[in-house]
Amino acid sequence: MRLEGKVALISGAASGVESELMGFGGAAARMFCREGAKVVLGDINTAGGERTAAQIRAAGGDAIFVKLDVTSEQDWIDAVAATVAAYGTLNVLVNNAGTGARYTVEETTADAWDGQIDVHAKGTFLGTRQAIPEMLKAGGGSIINISSIYGLVGSPTSTAYHAAKGAVRLFTKSAAIQYAGDNIRVNSIHPGYCHTPLTTRSYENERYLDWIQERIPIGRVGVADDIAYGIVFLASDESSFMTGSELVIDGGTTAQ
Repeated sequence: MRLEGKVALISGAASGVESELMGFGGAAARMFCREGAKVVLGDINTAGGERTAAQIRAAGGDAIFVKLDVTSEQDWIDAVAATVAAYGTLNVLVNNAGTGARYTVEETTADAWDGQIDVHAKGTFLGTRQAIPEMLKAGGGSIINISSIYGLVGSPTSTAYHAAKGAVRLFTKSAAIQYAGDNIRVNSIHPGYCHTPLTTRSYENERYLDWIQERIPIGRVGVADDIAYGIVFLASDESSFMTGSELVIDGGTTAQ
């Protein structure tokens, strides 16, 4: 029960339905509840989010779902308010919601650029800004921002995604320094190549999948639980001396 007594809000958490391919947020929500946390799942996918929350409750966990578009400031205000109304406080925020855009510079439209920046960078900023006042009331907290190895290194495509995930990385460090004295820790996680609902279509391309697998020294593509274990660690008191850090979980890809 590593998270016993903690209340967490996780964005992008709808893909956690049992027997289906899970995303990082859905897998983390399940793992958080198994570790004793009370969890609010946020997502634009209402059907998936409600199913995930219902399954968690049926398994003995304590979870609710709220509709959350991370690019909407009002949605964040409502999600944090719903969390506090249901559970009385907020101790952990996981800014996980994301989308992909595999385009070169020339292929990237202004709309595609704005979409990536809005979901990843702006969404992380808005969530963090709304969570901090409640964490200050609680005497501290942990904010976990899901970036990517593509926030650390480049690739042949994904121009706007790289820029957005890089912004998440440095925003994390800025917020970490600003609120370290308030016992609010802010860290980023940098997943490598993982099989999730967001990547499954790309991974159906055998040539692309072969290209990816050649770059992973550990010899396999990651799964959602690989990242969820890291999220649990940063949410727990075991990471109490970590803030402004980058937790890379990539099978050795960026070690090369």
